[in-house]
Amino acid sequence: MTAALTAAHLDLRAVVVESAAKFGGSTARSGGGLWMPGPEAATYLKHVAGDEVSPARRDALLEHGPTVLNFVRKHTPLRFMRVPGYPDYHPEAPGGLAEGRTVEPRPLPVRRTGKDLEDLAEPYQAAPNGMAVTALDYRWLSLGLRHPRAALTVARLTAGRLTGRKLTMGQALAAGLRAGLRAAGVPVLLGTPMTALVTDGGRVTGIRCGDRTLTARRGVVLTAGGFEHNERLRRQHHGLGTTGTVGAPTNVGTAIEAGQALGAAVDLMDEAWWGPALPLTGGPYFCLAERNLPGSLIVDGTGRRFVDEAAPYVDFVHTVLGRTGTGPHLPTWLVVDRTYRDRYLFAGRAPRTPLPRRWFDAGVAHRADTLDDLAARIGVPAEALRGTVERFNGFATTGRDEDFGRGDSAYDRYYGDPRQRPNPCLGPLLRPPFHAFALIPGDLGTKGGLRTDERARVLREDDTPIPGLYAAGNTSASVMGRGYAGAGATLGPALVFGYLAALDLAAD
Repeated sequence: MTAALTAAHLDLRAVVVESAAKFGGSTARSGGGLWMPGPEAATYLKHVAGDEVSPARRDALLEHGPTVLNFVRKHTPLRFMRVPGYPDYHPEAPGGLAEGRTVEPRPLPVRRTGKDLEDLAEPYQAAPNGMAVTALDYRWLSLGLRHPRAALTVARLTAGRLTGRKLTMGQALAAGLRAGLRAAGVPVLLGTPMTALVTDGGRVTGIRCGDRTLTARRGVVLTAGGFEHNERLRRQHHGLGTTGTVGAPTNVGTAIEAGQALGAAVDLMDEAWWGPALPLTGGPYFCLAERNLPGSLIVDGTGRRFVDEAAPYVDFVHTVLGRTGTGPHLPTWLVVDRTYRDRYLFAGRAPRTPLPRRWFDAGVAHRADTLDDLAARIGVPAEALRGTVERFNGFATTGRDEDFGRGDSAYDRYYGDPRQRPNPCLGPLLRPPFHAFALIPGDLGTKGGLRTDERARVLREDDTPIPGLYAAGNTSASVMGRGYAGAGATLGPALVFGYLAALDLAAD
């Protein structure tokens, strides 16, 4: 949508072609955050992305990020606000910021979205009672009954419903961009899956949608997401299936394979925007704050801890899969005590409320009055689990995790409990009943895709561009390399490189 909006305001004719029956894709399902700072973040991005990403691509993101944000503000009803205190995911790294760089959409009144709202894809997790929950609100809501700010947030959000319905997070971002397209006269063709790219003399000149051919005089920008719901490609590149992904169901890699059919190179195909997920019966639940809060720890099949539980979610799953350190560490279990369940929100469930029986029947959740009984239920050595909890409880008393440094990073502490002393991420597991929850490697989408340059042009193996073909978002290999700079490091670059593709098309 950003590429088409840019093209339209450069006096080009554009059309958005969407395979799904509704627009928004993974963006509409997401938190809607954007990580797109200026050149001041160069040192940090180099550290995060590593040598697998060219300096030219990194520089393009940072040079144009603020410009793109202003462009979107000018040509859509969207307005943005900083997420205060949300750290970069590696704030202690060179150039990292503990106060963070993420922005998110301000709540968008539905009256500003026009008649397209009925065609907007559903969010991944809908807020209760029509509340307009932002990323900042989520931080406080996760504290449940533990912090007065949580109650104040609920009261404010409840009162806010009286002023009319508003969209937030990815719902606001997708709907706001669509409103900009309508104002610019750009059509959006829903339910129109691409089946192939069309070429003429080696140049991409359009796409085929079944029996229909759409001709593009200047070129085609592929922004069709990744391949997280393609079982064959997931098995081939990740050794995992599609069980843990929360990406849009239509992200099956069609655009990536269409580019490959024309000789395009691909990079980072073994990567994803990983994160631990609860394999719930209604679909996976992506765990965010649940791992940072006191009174919880994570063990593997040996009954022992193996990682800083509160680490950035990509790093966490890299460790689980054995991409870093020893491993793999499967199965994985999140263990909590009664105090944790009495205080905090868990997977959208309010504190002190019974968990669904189906979770227990499916083996996702287990409950026991003793750690030994819990160990038997999840199939780990009882002595090891008991010893792990005892050692961890000692760390909770001193406030220092001597094994994995949980709570040392500002990122860990962001989703911690500020009332927990001396470490907001460490609390003992003392009160029965104890619960254990299965965690699997999940993702927000895949990270590998077509190789592109700083102008978003799709490249061959020899790094020459395929004329008329561009890619952005998860259809392209990420400018973050194998790292993750901060919240919004998927969507921010997607907007920037969609914008740059349109600039290059207009200059062609």
